[in-house]
Amino acid sequence: MAGHSNGLFLPLSPVVKTRITLKMTLACLAGFGSSALSAPLDVSASKEERIKVHHAERPEIQNFPHAGFLEQPRRLTTRQNLAPIGRQPRWGGFNRGNGEGAGFGPVGRYGVAPWAEDWSYLRNQSHRDDLFDPLKFIALNNERTIWLSLSERTRLRNWYNDYPMLGTIPHPGSGRFVTRNMFGADLHLGEHWRIFGQLVNGTAAGWNGYSYGSTYRKRLDLHQAFIEYKQTIGTAKTGLMFGRQQFLDAPSYVLYDREPPNIQITWNGPRAYAILPHIRFDLYDFVATNIAPRAMFHDTQDWNTRLYGFNTTVDVPAFHLGQQRIQSYLDLFWIGFHLGGKTGSVPTLSSTAIKSVTGATNRNNLGFRWYGTAQQLEYALGVLWQQGNFTPYGTTARRQVSAYSVNTTVGYRRSDLLFKPFFGVQTDVYSGGNETRQKGTVGTYSAPFAPQNPYLDYTGYIGAANLINLSPILVGSYGKVSLRVKAPILWRQTTQASVYSITSAYNFPKFHSHFVGVAPNGLLTWAVNRHWNWTHVVAWFAASHDLKNAGAKSGLYYQSSLSFAF
Repeated sequence: MAGHSNGLFLPLSPVVKTRITLKMTLACLAGFGSSALSAPLDVSASKEERIKVHHAERPEIQNFPHAGFLEQPRRLTTRQNLAPIGRQPRWGGFNRGNGEGAGFGPVGRYGVAPWAEDWSYLRNQSHRDDLFDPLKFIALNNERTIWLSLSERTRLRNWYNDYPMLGTIPHPGSGRFVTRNMFGADLHLGEHWRIFGQLVNGTAAGWNGYSYGSTYRKRLDLHQAFIEYKQTIGTAKTGLMFGRQQFLDAPSYVLYDREPPNIQITWNGPRAYAILPHIRFDLYDFVATNIAPRAMFHDTQDWNTRLYGFNTTVDVPAFHLGQQRIQSYLDLFWIGFHLGGKTGSVPTLSSTAIKSVTGATNRNNLGFRWYGTAQQLEYALGVLWQQGNFTPYGTTARRQVSAYSVNTTVGYRRSDLLFKPFFGVQTDVYSGGNETRQKGTVGTYSAPFAPQNPYLDYTGYIGAANLINLSPILVGSYGKVSLRVKAPILWRQTTQASVYSITSAYNFPKFHSHFVGVAPNGLLTWAVNRHWNWTHVVAWFAASHDLKNAGAKSGLYYQSSLSFAF
């Protein structure tokens, strides 16, 4: 009962009533009865007796949630995610874990997408318990039905690279420092309408630095701006969002929000959703935001990059595996995208060099992800098939695309032990094609929209293409500190395709082996308080003998991020 966040009322038998009355009397005599229970007993025989049991406080470590339902430092109940402890709207069966099952990204006290937070409970001013609460609900009319919620996200990040991108970037010993600020305002116009806007700017500096492009240095611009209409129809919470917005309704290893640089990915267009107690639907059609302009407030649409699709998630009825009661979600999705120019290029491999053939590609991603948790067991299984076509610029030739990925995680958790350890294994397979051919089917998997950085490799040296990964996982936490350690062992899926970074193929034509290397890494997180979060990443990429002979280098990677949110 201590794990519930809102009051839970329990009818009591006469025997239990007598016992509790005696315990309350003794507790009061000892001087602590008033803190043990929040409501007095009704000893009248004509009324049903009730006791209100308080929730357990939401762990501070969860204030800044991470993507991926698994491997969280602590498990959270549905009630702990709801106001006033959590900040999630009531999404029925999709409030478990970090709430990303609802399709709007993970939410703790604060969300990856600020507009996914629910601050309406602050309409009652007695619920305020934080310095910034007056800024989270600013009433604009006497009825308090029109209100404004302000948000701010600041991140200071620095990192060091021994040999960036396996030594292919000629800046050894590079150190960089970047800052990002995002300022948001969420205007609620009654029950059905809202307007959300967010500004962003970013700065970058350092020594022996490189690639200070528009994803790092950005003058103040419009990051998000959309209008939303919401309506409850029966048991379904429906909505239509139109404008520039974050989109996080996909497995985080398929696409995410481009977290490592300063400027995240946003999209322009319509999104419609319907969330029922145990099933939800999402339909969308977007054009990417073009952040290349350097002048203030000059971002436009990138018509060469489109994202569209239909997703649904089912809250699967709980079932038992031995003594484990498993609660799970089943995602079914069709995610389509169109790419043109450099991001849509296909590499060709020869004995002397790897070159890119630019063109336009269309890919439809059909797949599922089934993932769940129990008291001690956690698992995830995802399968995705990409099909479509690629047309090189300057030609009418069209090559078919057929690629796939398989992603699994399985682990064992002991929440009853001191450090709440989680032991698991992650496996991933991303298909590769035959890049020695300039005709025929393109078989290399493509993940162009910034999958979650830590999923494979914190360094970003290795990307989700032509890859087999086997990684043991260890997660533990104590108080406000958590530690996650992974040791990915990496192979190429086929030697007929390149080794890939998170953005493109490496030029290692003399590398002919499968084994790529090992990338042990650790993430230490200190949740200083509900507003501040400090993380440290240490990783070592140990390239294989054959990869080093082909020109790659091993090296150390370190990163520190200090984040603030309200």
